[in-house]
Parts: sequence; structure tokens; C-alpha cells
Amino acid sequence: MDQQQSLTLAHVLAGVGAEHDPPIQLEQIHVIRHSFRANDESALRGFEDLTLEKVHAYTREQDVSPRRFPAQPGQVWVIFIADGKNRSRLWGAFENHGELEEERTQDCRYFGLRPSNFLATLKDRLVVDWDNPRSWHRSAQSASARRMQVIEIADRDKVPFPGFDGVLLTFHQLRELVDDSRYSDWRAALAEVQGIYLITDSSNGKQYVGKADGSERILGRWTAYARDGHGGNVALRELAVESVGSTTGAKTDHARHFLFSLLRVFGPSTPSTEVNAAESHYKAALMTRIHGLNRN
Repeated sequence: MDQQQSLTLAHVLAGVGAEHDPPIQLEQIHVIRHSFRANDESALRGFEDLTLEKVHAYTREQDVSPRRFPAQPGQVWVIFIADGKNRSRLWGAFENHGELEEERTQDCRYFGLRPSNFLATLKDRLVVDWDNPRSWHRSAQSASARRMQVIEIADRDKVPFPGFDGVLLTFHQLRELVDDSRYSDWRAALAEVQGIYLITDSSNGKQYVGKADGSERILGRWTAYARDGHGGNVALRELAVESVGSTTGAKTDHARHFLFSLLRVFGPSTPSTEVNAAESHYKAALMTRIHGLNRN
């Protein structure tokens, strides 16, 4: 298939834009590609950083020089995330309400960005070939943007439940488990069992053994972790406080390296005494009171 017959990003943006109310033209759109920088705390370091809050904060801050970023970029910013050398996957979009001049510093400008539902049905599905990763942003009407080929528009397949012995989730995946319809089979399974679970900090190997018993079930307990990263546990809460240096409830980054797995599951009618005994056994066997994150 030659280039003129290929589906390009410009085709997609123009088609979806024409159906938007009010219509959005290519000249109103700016496309941006973010890539991960694992060792830069001010950047997006991994998939766990692809939250609305973090992408918004990272995107709204731009260099003060118009040579590095346009003085008046488009009204809609379409955000892609690097997914390989040139592959770039759609994250979402923001409405640009202009620079907030009162926030300008000597080096940076800050824009008033609001989440947009533009291209919402293609989020995480649309993948394009970003021809020059060094050029990380451009107007959608530019010649280079018009040449960008669509590689795929993927289906949002269900994530199959691997069985209780196969559960291993990053913190980023745990948050998806709680909210994403693709994990419906996982939620159904985890909502039915009590159990003993393990949280491992992959950055240092420290572990925490916890339990979910009674009516809470594994899903309920893990939903609490997805919200704040500590679920009320003493040692994990301490890590959260240390990461921001306060107890004000500010957003923390302490859970980004956490891995969640199951050590043992119990049926819903299993007595709490049996669950408690299993929890104590695993704490002793894994020495998490001495070398890990358990405090009792």
C-alpha cells in the first residue's frame, strides 16, 4: 500500500475533529510525544506515572523559549507515549486555555490545561509511527505530522485471570485492576476469597505480608492500596510520609515499585482464626517482622 493510500494520524485527527461539537480543525491541534526517563524525578519515569495528575503536571510545564515550544500552541493537545523506538501510543488529550502568565518563571511557562474527551475512544488503542523521536512535538497541520502513519488501532481485549497462583501486579496494574473493565474477571475472582498477600518493594527487596479476611476479601483490601499505596498499614504509611516529608496527605510516590502477589487464598466461610494463623506463619517464614515491613 503506498503512502497516499495509508491511514495517517492527520486522517484520524481530521475525521474525529469533524464530528466533534464544535468541530476541531487540524490547525487547532498540537501533538506531543512523551518518553520515559527512569532516572529523572521531574519527568515521567514509567507506566505507573501515566496518571492524569502526573501527565497533566508534566505537560503543562514548558520551556520559556518559543524556539523550544510554540508561544501559542493549539487549543487541543494530543498526547502520545513512546512505545518503542518510533511507536507511539495515544494517552489522551487536553484543552489548552492559554499560558498562565502569573506562573511564568525565568525558565518555564505554565499552561492552563484541562482534560478533554477528544479521541477518548482511541485511548491506549491508537498507535502511530512517530518518524523523528527527537522532534517531540509539532502542529497537527505540519507536513511531518501529516506523514505519520497509523500502525494499529488495537482492540481493548479483556485481561484473562491467570489463577490465584499466577497473580503478580505492579502498582500501576493494580490501579487498572480496580477501575478498568478489562480486569472484570480478576475483580470477580478476588471479590470471592479471603487470603494472605505479599507486597514486595522491588527497589530494595523488602516485603510486607498482609491479610484480607471476613467480608473485606482480597479485592476490597487491594482497592484500599490502589487509592493511597499504604492501605493504612503503619510501615507503608511511614514510607508515604517520608516520600513527601509531611503528613498533610500530599500525593506520594512511595508505591511505584510495589509488586502485589498472593501467598494463599481461603474460601469465604473460612474462620478468621485460620486466616490469622496463616498470616503469622508467612510473616515468620519470610522474616518480614525482622527484615521486612511488618511491625507486628
